[in-house]
Amino acid sequence: MISHNTRALYYIIFNIPMKLNGVLYRVFRAPRKGVVRVHLGPGRRKYINKWINVDANILTAKCEVWADLRNKLPFPDQSVDIFYSHHMIEHLPDYLLSFHFREMFRCLKPSGCIRIAVPNGDAAIQKFIEGDIEWFGDWPDNHRSIGGRLVNFLLCRNEHMTILTFSYLQELVENVGFVCVMKCRPHFETNFPDLIDQHVLDTEIEKPCREFPNTLVIECKKPQLK
Repeated sequence: MISHNTRALYYIIFNIPMKLNGVLYRVFRAPRKGVVRVHLGPGRRKYINKWINVDANILTAKCEVWADLRNKLPFPDQSVDIFYSHHMIEHLPDYLLSFHFREMFRCLKPSGCIRIAVPNGDAAIQKFIEGDIEWFGDWPDNHRSIGGRLVNFLLCRNEHMTILTFSYLQELVENVGFVCVMKCRPHFETNFPDLIDQHVLDTEIEKPCREFPNTLVIECKKPQLK
């Protein structure tokens, strides 16, 4: 796991180049026709073929667009059919989440949609109350206590910047104008099968698959023009 100081230095050094690259992509290269599927934050292992993968990590991540997702997204207004991110937005500062969802809303075509997967705060709280220590893993630190494992899950050595539950995500997306907010089981369910195929769902598989999955997935869409 990269140290906070190293990560902070990276963003200081590459802040201006990433902003410039995002602007250049948006103006000159971003697609404006056809079906546009965008994956935000693939990292090193979650790259999705035939999608536009966007990531700030130019050193080890695999992506088509190098851009800091804390900034304005590198796509024109009403040009994207779907945004997808898997365990990405919890790494954004809490105060930037509304801005990030507004940016996705801006870029989406009318009736465009988003699928967001995050650590399941609802399930973690429920399992902590039940005392189910086996639900929690022992990464990144090997804690014996359920309290330590809860900290692992929710904060991940402070890599996670906020705790995300369904009600909080629903509030965030509805505040910027999204509608039809629904919870989906990771790996199994989607309301947009024409845009999200099984190849995408397969990246979300959890072992073992349980009644209370570690990942919370929501989908919603931008309203049609009246």
